Formats: sequence, structure tokens, C-alpha cells
Amino acid sequence: MPIVLLRVDERLIHGQVVVGWGGPLHADRIVVADDAIAASPWEQELYCLGVPPEMEAAFATVDDARGHLAEWRGGPRRVIVLVRDVRTARRLADGGGLQGEEVNLGGIHDGEGRRRVLPYLHLGPGDDDDLRAIAAAGARVSARDLPGSSRVGLDQLLAP
Repeated sequence: MPIVLLRVDERLIHGQVVVGWGGPLHADRIVVADDAIAASPWEQELYCLGVPPEMEAAFATVDDARGHLAEWRGGPRRVIVLVRDVRTARRLADGGGLQGEEVNLGGIHDGEGRRRVLPYLHLGPGDDDDLRAIAAAGARVSARDLPGSSRVGLDQLLAP
């Protein structure tokens, strides 16, 4: 089964991802690619509280996740891959790791130095360059808060 969603969402596992995306996409596995959380059993336990019993949660470093992308694409499970920020998505994309995938920009909220692009998407310094690099590495980049929402393409996201 394919990776059914590769999403940048700073909250990682939460209701919108599990119910809003996981249900309609029939996901049965969520993988969080995050170096800090991969090293923290306590944080992993907290994130697992939001995962229903029919869905598995796994945690990996970004390097480990990049090494498993082909396996997840060809495996029997319908996988959602979550990263916390655009920089991490770029790390996954390096070397063509996300070639042919769609990178969904979801919940990146307002913060120091970030500009509002969409109500649910605020990009910070360096994000534009990282998004261009992800696209140059062969991934499609778009924003959508929920599956039924219209996609907003990279050109529109980066427009002045």
C-alpha cells in the first residue's frame, strides 16, 4: 500500500490528522519522523493516547524514516507520515527520498518571524527555500487542511 499522506503539521498526531485524514484515507499506520520524539519514550506514549486501537503509531528518526520510505510505499499498510516542520520534510526529500510523493502542508501556526499564507499555514524564514528544494527533489508540494478542501499549489503559496 502507498504512503497515503505525507504531512507537515507541527502538532503531529492529533484529532484532525487521525479522524479528518486517517478515516477518509483508511490509514492503518501513522509514522512520526522526528529525531527528538524518536528518542523519548515518554513523548511517544503521550502521542499514542490520540491513536485509535485499529491504527498503529510508530516513531523514527528522520534518517531512519528516509531509509524506510520505499518499504512503506510497497508494504501492506496504508501509512501516514508526519513531520513537525518544513526543514524536516526537506531532510526526507534530500537525495530524492520523496520523489513522486505529495507533501501536504497542514497545521503550521503563527509564531515569531512567520508570515500568514493561509489560516492554518504560516511560513517562517527559510521555509520558502526548503519548499522549493523539496519540489526540485521531485515531490509535489501543496497545502490542504482536510481532504475535502481545495489544494493550494506551491506557486500560489510562494506568491508575494
